[in-house]
Amino acid sequence: MDIKPRPNHRLYIQILRRMTPEQRLLQAFEMSDFTRSLFLEGLRQRFPQLSEDELRNLYLQRLEKCHNRNY
Repeated sequence: MDIKPRPNHRLYIQILRRMTPEQRLLQAFEMSDFTRSLFLEGLRQRFPQLSEDELRNLYLQRLEKCHNRNY
């Protein structure tokens, strides 16, 4: 199995370890919001003909497919 090289991984872990739990949680929230906005913008570009309501419904349908039902 060929693993992709991650030259900055050790530095990333060091930075995370220096952060407080609150800082790490805020970082996770920020990354989650960024991911959602990228996903929504991708849908907008892929389906420009949809209204905002239709786009929101599609967004929610796609998120539902990703939802982990084990929790």
